[in-house]
Amino acid sequence: MKTILVTGGAGFIGSNFVRRIYSRYPDYSIIVLDALTYAGFVENLPCDINRRADPRLKFWYGDVRNAELVSKLVSQSDVVLHFAAETHVTRSIFDNLRFFETDVLGTHVVANAVLSHASRVERFIHISTSEVYGTAQTPEMEENHPICPMSPYASAKAGADRLVYSYWATYKIPAVIIRPFNNYGPCQHLEKVVPRFITSCLMNEPLNVHGGGEAERDWLYVEDLCRALDMALHQDMRSLAGEAINVGTGRSTSIARIAEIICDKMGKSHDLIRYVGERPGQVLRHTSSTAKARELLGWQPETTFEHGLDKTIQWYANNPKWWEKLLWMRHVPIITEDGREELH
Repeated sequence: MKTILVTGGAGFIGSNFVRRIYSRYPDYSIIVLDALTYAGFVENLPCDINRRADPRLKFWYGDVRNAELVSKLVSQSDVVLHFAAETHVTRSIFDNLRFFETDVLGTHVVANAVLSHASRVERFIHISTSEVYGTAQTPEMEENHPICPMSPYASAKAGADRLVYSYWATYKIPAVIIRPFNNYGPCQHLEKVVPRFITSCLMNEPLNVHGGGEAERDWLYVEDLCRALDMALHQDMRSLAGEAINVGTGRSTSIARIAEIICDKMGKSHDLIRYVGERPGQVLRHTSSTAKARELLGWQPETTFEHGLDKTIQWYANNPKWWEKLLWMRHVPIITEDGREELH
């Protein structure tokens, strides 16, 4: 019997993780804390909280910056997984204050609560991001790659990442930091590039590509990440405490190529692809080393990018009611260096 607190559990990655744990571990109780900002939806959870109570899953509508609430929930938990964050690079350029408030101050509140209830909490898994690294300086990015964030989002997550590490170094809280590379899959907000391209194809609308589309990312299907987190949840904590672990595939693909692949898979002409101005703070390439995840977690990716895209395309094709309400948020206004406004 375990009680697992998942902050941000109604968001994209958090809800995919909650569904996995809910279905695989019937003896576990799950507490979800989520502020239900624009990217969080109770419909993402594995049971309908509006219609029936489920003793295995409790939902709390609240903010991770609420120290009293967070402390109360942590005091009831054996494990804390901290997903709650603002996560979109482009939106952080448009509205950066909220990113630092949620990502840094919220993480500070959660880390303090874990410290206060250290006698109860057996592990604290913090979900960071590969964006903390900035552009790759090596063919594969190992965990000792320099931290060089290039956007307000990345810098906020870098602050949270290092804050959690400092609490392990200073107070020895049972913390492990997971750095996922670019995730995609079901229930991802349309502001992110893969669902934005897929839904644009479904509606025969242009696929906006930043700059020349040369920027490359390591694309990780969300179920593979959730499997890695499942392993981190059950691995001997003595080998994980204080560690940062990349979770990626070791393969990178350019944004322009992704637009072409999605058009091909969906039977659309490449004429739908439209190039717009480059995004400020663009990262040129991310490619993960997978060695540490294999060594410490026994994990390696199982889903190829092509197969993951097939499953993702099918999900969005089958669930228009989920994403149609988000269409107005697909694009974020950006002021370019020459003062023009562009939708990215």
